[in-house]
Amino acid sequence: MKAPKLRLVILVVLLLGAVFSLYAVWREERNGILTVAFLDVGQGDAIWIESPSGNQVLIDGGPGKVVLRELSKVMPFYDHSIDVVMASHADQDHVGGLPDVLKKYKANIFIEPGVPGESSSYEKLEKIVAEKEISNSLPKNKIGIKKVLARRGMLIDLGDGAILQILFPDRNPLGMETNMASVVARLIYGENEFLFTGDSPVAIENYLVSLDSLESDVLKVGHHGSKTSTSQTFVSAVSPEYAVISVGKDNRYGHPNQETLDTLTNFGAKILRTDELSRIVFKSDGINLEIK
Repeated sequence: MKAPKLRLVILVVLLLGAVFSLYAVWREERNGILTVAFLDVGQGDAIWIESPSGNQVLIDGGPGKVVLRELSKVMPFYDHSIDVVMASHADQDHVGGLPDVLKKYKANIFIEPGVPGESSSYEKLEKIVAEKEISNSLPKNKIGIKKVLARRGMLIDLGDGAILQILFPDRNPLGMETNMASVVARLIYGENEFLFTGDSPVAIENYLVSLDSLESDVLKVGHHGSKTSTSQTFVSAVSPEYAVISVGKDNRYGHPNQETLDTLTNFGAKILRTDELSRIVFKSDGINLEIK
């Protein structure tokens, strides 16, 4: 290669490097903003959280690989790690995409309730976690994943004031039906709160009402708006400004149920649905809450 051409190639490489560096700095500049994205994964749940410090959480992975496409929309292309991956429970529509997530992204912590599911995806997920789990058998250059069973009272410090609080299970749920064992968690950042309910049925909702102050700005509506969740007592206690329903368009279950929609409307919640709006993204500075 002649000298002028070589100099041109070097110049282009340096220019691209500078552009990439500026892009990375711009992407990493959060200015005290918490992001919570309800991903459009069809008939299932997947919620991505990025704290103001940059720590990330993925709650559930939807029914399949579509979660990877959704993550590529909210994460920069050069980011190949997620700090915490949580499976709210073991059903296919919540864990189906998590094996692919753990193959593509490095995760430090994996959280689940501890009740096994019958889907092949759950078996794959457990196998991958077991292979990656921190142990003496791992090579020294490998960083393993830490598996944690979610229990009431656990606090996950996401940095810069963002806290993820586990409300349920409050016991060993082994033997419970998978929906009953769903992890219920509350994200708190300043004056803003998000309540994530998995597929928890009314019995668990009402039990939590008896234990906690649940008031939250945003409620992730349980079980995709099914009539098995979202009791009037629960919605009254949460008093959400926004109610997010993660649901597939024209799904065979008829979700969300009209009775559920009526309950939310009667309590003044603004209903946001992934089948109508696609990905739903909230931004919070700890005081103000915006939808992007």
